[in-house]
Amino acid sequence: MSGPLQLSQLRVVTDPAGAAVTARALGVDVRLSVTAAGGLDRGARILDADLEALDLAASRFRADSEVVALDAAGGAPVRISPLLAQLVAAALRAAELTDGDVDPTLGTNLAAVGYDRDFSQVPARGPAVAVRIQPVAGWRAVQLDRARRVLRLPPGVRLDLGATAKAWAADRIAARLATRLGCGVLLCLGGDVAAAGPAPHGGWRVRIDEAPDWALPGPEEASGASVAGRADTTYVRMPSGGLATSSTSARRWVRGGTVMHHILDPRTGMPATEVWRTVTVAAGSCLDANIASTAAIVRGARAPMWLARLRLPARMIGRDGRIATVAGWPAEAEAA
Repeated sequence: MSGPLQLSQLRVVTDPAGAAVTARALGVDVRLSVTAAGGLDRGARILDADLEALDLAASRFRADSEVVALDAAGGAPVRISPLLAQLVAAALRAAELTDGDVDPTLGTNLAAVGYDRDFSQVPARGPAVAVRIQPVAGWRAVQLDRARRVLRLPPGVRLDLGATAKAWAADRIAARLATRLGCGVLLCLGGDVAAAGPAPHGGWRVRIDEAPDWALPGPEEASGASVAGRADTTYVRMPSGGLATSSTSARRWVRGGTVMHHILDPRTGMPATEVWRTVTVAAGSCLDANIASTAAIVRGARAPMWLARLRLPARMIGRDGRIATVAGWPAEAEAA
C-alpha cells in the first residue's frame, strides 16, 4: 500500500446508478459510487481520511507506519492501535480459514524477491536475487492479545497485510458511508469491491478486469448482458456483499530471468506456481471474497474443488486463458 488519495485528484464521473468519483490511492484505482449524488463530496472526504489511516497503520513502505515500526521491537510485545489490531485479527482469521495459504508473515519474503517498495517504483527487471526456498515463519507464531491490543512478532518477521487489509477496509468504509449518507454505496479499491446499503435496481453493474482494477462502466456501457466480453474483462451484477479478484498478471517483475509476482506460497516463501493467473470470487463480504481468491491462487489445481465445497461462486482464468467457473458463477453469455 502506498499513500492515501488526495481530494484534488478526485474525478467526478457520470454513473448510471447515481454519481461516482475516481482517484488513485494505496497503489490502486479507487472508485466510490453512491445512489444519492448529494452525498458524494462528504463520502469522498470520509473515504480520504479512512484510507490515510489505513495506510499509516499497515503500509510496508512508509517509514512512519505502525507495521514498519514493529521492526524495532525485536520480538518484544508492542501495544498497537485499535485499527492495526483489527487488521492483524482479520489477517490471522484468513490464515486459519485457509490452513495457512494466506499468511501475514510474508513481508520479509516479499522484500527478498524484489517487492520492497511501492510497486510503481519496483524495477521491471533486475539481477538475480539470492533467496532460499523455505517456509515462512508462519501465522501461528504471531501473538495478538486483542483485548489489550498487544502484538508480539518473532524477531526478523515483518507483517504483510496486503492480502486482507484493503478488502477489510472496503467492507468497513462502505458500511460506514451507507449509514452516514443514507444511500447505496459501492466502493472499489483495486480488485476489492464492497457494496452496502440499498443497491440500484438490478444490482450494481461491475466491470472485472484481469489486471485487476475494478470500476463501474460508464454510460456508454450501461446496457447489455450481465456477463460478457473477453477473458480479461467481464461484467457482473452485484446486489450486495463483496467481490474480489486476485491476479498474478498485474504485479510482475523479473529478477535474473525469473518472473516474480506478488502472491507467495507460504510453504516455499516464493511466488506461487501459476496454475491460475486470475481468480475472482463472490462472497458475503469483500474480505471473505479476497481471502478465498488469494488462497485459490496459492492452491492451484486444488482450488476449484475447494471453492465449490465452500459454495463460493468463482471465475478462474488459467495460464493458457481458459476459463473455469464454479458454484453458480454465471455463464459468459448469460443475461442479467
